[in-house]
Amino acid sequence: MFEARDFSARLEELTKAHQTLIARPNRPVETHNGVYRRWAHPILTAEHTPLFWRYDLDPNTNPFLMERLGINAAFNSGALYKDGKFLLVVRVEGNDRKSFFAVAESDTGVDGFTFWDYPVAMPQTGEPDTNVYDMRLTAHQDGWIYGLFCTERKDLMQPNDESAATAQCGVARTKDLVTWERLPDLVTRSGQQRNVVLHPEFVDGQYALYTRPQDGFISVGSGGGIGWGLTASMNPAVIDREIVIDKKRYHTIKEVKNGQGPAPIKTPQGWLHLAHGVRNTAAGLRYVLYMFMTALDEPWRVTHSPSGYFIAPEGAERVGDVSNVAFSNGWIANAAGEVFIYYASSDTRMHVATSTLERLIDYVMNTPSDPLTSAGCVQQRSELIARNLARK
Repeated sequence: MFEARDFSARLEELTKAHQTLIARPNRPVETHNGVYRRWAHPILTAEHTPLFWRYDLDPNTNPFLMERLGINAAFNSGALYKDGKFLLVVRVEGNDRKSFFAVAESDTGVDGFTFWDYPVAMPQTGEPDTNVYDMRLTAHQDGWIYGLFCTERKDLMQPNDESAATAQCGVARTKDLVTWERLPDLVTRSGQQRNVVLHPEFVDGQYALYTRPQDGFISVGSGGGIGWGLTASMNPAVIDREIVIDKKRYHTIKEVKNGQGPAPIKTPQGWLHLAHGVRNTAAGLRYVLYMFMTALDEPWRVTHSPSGYFIAPEGAERVGDVSNVAFSNGWIANAAGEVFIYYASSDTRMHVATSTLERLIDYVMNTPSDPLTSAGCVQQRSELIARNLARK
């Protein structure tokens, strides 16, 4: 049975619990692999969303202080550092399954994230979105901040299948993350598009995009891999030719599909990329993160590709709405060379891991690539063992 408690006492209790959660300090996990450090607590969860998003706070219309519009998850956020704040454009999912974008800010980048009062009011195109999610933010050389995201709609070619959907790349731009200008959806020759990311600089005087061509909503079919294409404008953005620069590959972490995460980070050695790879297991799909580097003057040309995954879900991260998933579409490199890697676990919550540009460059450039066979992996590891034993 419910305890008898008046409205004001229950509201005070809820408010105190929410404030305690927001104010909880985070701390780096002691054990690490030398490449990055995880932080102990999720930085954003459904419980971090404001109470006034979820509850009707009027005792006349909600005398039992019931949650009216519940929040199921907060995950897959784009990231940007602006005006002294770490800003995340978060995919927030209501109990009704609809996702929307909302901005959360922090002074430290690792804790204290609070949502702005209102979610993003994303303008619609002539074909309204059913669902929007997974925004990648790019502060472009042209002076705009672009948000590229997945726009999902019912597949009208399959009217009798209520799970049939189409995915395309929605495009919007802003100066302040408050007011957004919606541009036409990206046009390509591919059937569907997910995980499209805008390169931060012009290439040969054009806008450059990392794409993920695919035949269907979930299955990439004959497509797949991280693509590359150029468009003369973002209004509208039209890519006539895509080339795949990082392919999916049999019996690797990206055998089913792979896609670009956030926009790459420019370094003197090349462009640092963070991506996700998907493979099949007996328990279903497994999503992990991996890294690679492309040439400064040819951002489509991969120069270094470390073997295996960079971040995989661990412990409680493996449990959620879509289990065994690590996914990232946002990271921030600051002026001190620190890198804040924002990743979601199991389509449920947001985490942060931190590293430095120096460490990530070392990792990408000096970690051996995948030899693609068990025998090759044994030889690769045995060579490392031999070098280490020789030092004794």
